Amino acid sequence: MKKVLTIAGSDSSGGAGIQADLKTMSAHGVFGMSVITAITAQNTQGVFAVQDIDKDIIGAQIDAIFTDIEVDAVKIGMVSKIDTIDIICEKIKQYNPKNLVVDPVMISKSGFDLLKPESKMALVTKLLPLATVLTPNLPEAEVIVKTYNEILPEEERLHIEKIENSEDMEKVARFICKIGAKYVLIKGGHLKDDAVDILFDGKSMRYFEGKRINTKNTHGTGCTLSSAIASNLALGHSIEESVKLAKEYITVAIEHSLDIGKGVGPTNHFYTLYKKAGMVSK
Repeated sequence: MKKVLTIAGSDSSGGAGIQADLKTMSAHGVFGMSVITAITAQNTQGVFAVQDIDKDIIGAQIDAIFTDIEVDAVKIGMVSKIDTIDIICEKIKQYNPKNLVVDPVMISKSGFDLLKPESKMALVTKLLPLATVLTPNLPEAEVIVKTYNEILPEEERLHIEKIENSEDMEKVARFICKIGAKYVLIKGGHLKDDAVDILFDGKSMRYFEGKRINTKNTHGTGCTLSSAIASNLALGHSIEESVKLAKEYITVAIEHSLDIGKGVGPTNHFYTLYKKAGMVSK
């Protein structure tokens, strides 16, 4: 069985973070492992508190995995502090996993800052260049562009404050790829039209079309998609095929999302498996 590690924050409501990652990995038939970077008090209505894990404990968790178990892919999610980013980068360089998917988690759907403002530059200059696949949504991509612009001479900056369409997405993908990530997947879920995602490999663009699903229940979609990509990479699929399969998986999970709680409910990570087992009627 293939083994996939998630390095991310914990979501007490189970819809995002470590919990969504492990559910996604299980749904893909890989063995999920976790390094917890932060504990959040959150539910479908928002994030109410965050307790960051000490960097030495984060490092010890990573050591415990890599010194004992072969890791086929790694997914990194919430890393809010500079110390957290530094220790993760140190360990990633030490163990050099062959597949590294980075989901640059910055702001929750309720507007809570999951990445401390002073940590943005460390994320952009230290962690993102290590990624095999980087998966920002549009607001995250805008922050990455703004942050990266700060260290570039004027003539090399990209002057896009708001990503409005696929043309902007292509420009941003090219710009972010210069940071060092091998592949950049710009997710278009925040566009007004259908949710098209664009994958850039440094040379060419690949479009992944997706229909707009009329539901408010999209809690944890970014965590789920990035974990699905990591799982498919661990299973031996190419990067393009891994993104394609992950896109199909998250679309079904959103289409059959769960109306749990009073706010933004989670996606249905096990819908396909439940259907095969005869546990759902449609």
